[in-house]
Amino acid sequence: MADKIKVVITNKQKAVKIPTGIRMLVRRCCNAVLKLENFEGPAEISVTFTDNAGIRELNKQYRDKDIDTDVLSFPMGENGVYDIDMETGAKILGDVVISMEKARDQAERFGHSFQREVGYLTAHSVLHLLGYDHIDNLEKVRMREKEELVMEQLGLPASSSYILN
Repeated sequence: MADKIKVVITNKQKAVKIPTGIRMLVRRCCNAVLKLENFEGPAEISVTFTDNAGIRELNKQYRDKDIDTDVLSFPMGENGVYDIDMETGAKILGDVVISMEKARDQAERFGHSFQREVGYLTAHSVLHLLGYDHIDNLEKVRMREKEELVMEQLGLPASSSYILN
């Protein structure tokens, strides 16, 4: 992929120390999803690391759900039409917000690395920015297959199922 993908990462939390390499992993995930989806042209994605309280506030404000969650996606486009950054010509895909506390806890719960969980949440969220959803089971399966393909490409294959006993 020759097109430039700009990933702006902001850390707005202090609950979880951000390990070396996480920002690069997030950028690689964004690029891998866009490549998988044959996305053409330059693109821009904003990724924010927050804590449970921060993501709960956003979830309440934008989705009317007063609970914390692992990741939120705020797509800027619809049906493949995006706002364009006039300075760079990049399509502005939207915002990804990840609760680093939730990512840490889920990594522990599912028995895999923090890196895998952050990568997975990033891939999941970028698919949402591109218009995917998981309202019905077929869409859920399609999304999961794409997420796992990206994780394998990045050397972070699943170490367990996501089904808790």
